Amino acid sequence: MSKKFPLQIPIFPLSGVIYFPRTNLPLNIFEQRYLNLVNDVIQKDKLMGMIQLMEKGSDVYKVGCLGKISDHKTGDDGKIIINLTGLIRFEIVEEVKNQKLYREFIVDYKKFHLDTKVNIEKPRTESLIEKTKTFFEKNGLSINWKEFEKLDIAQKINTLSMIAPIANEEKQKLLESISLDEKIITLQNIVNFYLHEVNFNNRTIQ
Repeated sequence: MSKKFPLQIPIFPLSGVIYFPRTNLPLNIFEQRYLNLVNDVIQKDKLMGMIQLMEKGSDVYKVGCLGKISDHKTGDDGKIIINLTGLIRFEIVEEVKNQKLYREFIVDYKKFHLDTKVNIEKPRTESLIEKTKTFFEKNGLSINWKEFEKLDIAQKINTLSMIAPIANEEKQKLLESISLDEKIITLQNIVNFYLHEVNFNNRTIQ
C-alpha cells in the first residue's frame, strides 16, 4: 500500500465538501495557498487529499479521501479549475510542520485497502435506491438516473453518499464506513430517518 500511495500528502481542508473513491469532484481554486498546492502537485504526481474541516477552528476530521487531478485549466484571472478523481480513503496520522502556505499530513491507507478492489459481491440495493429517489424528489434534488444506472454498485453508493442532502456529520459517517455493506446499511438508516421522522418544513413528525 505504501508503495502505491504517498504517506505524506498535501491536503485541502474544506467544510461541507466530502467526496469518495471513484467519484469526481470539480473544484474552482482561487485562494493563493491552494493555488500553490495545486501547482505543486501538478508538477509532482497530481495527488492531493480532501478532508472536512470541523465546525470550529482549523481541526479536521480523521478520515478523508486521496484524489488525483484528472483535468485542470487555468483561467485568465489566474484561477485554476480542476477535476479530482477519488482513489482511496485515508486516516490522518499526524500533521507535518512545513514552510508552505498549505497543510501536509502523514496518512495511513490500510483500513481502506478495499477501496482499490473491484467489488465482486452484488448486494441488493433496489429498495435503498427507490427510497433515495423519493428522498431526493422531496428535497427538489434531481439527478440523471439513466446515467446513474450505468455505474457499478460501489460508484452508485458513493455518489449517493456524496450528493445526498444530509448533514455533514452524516456524510462523514458514510465516508468512515469501512466496507460497502456497512456504507449501504448506514445510508439506508439515514434515508429512512429523513423519510419517516422528519418532514420538510423542518418539523419533527410526532
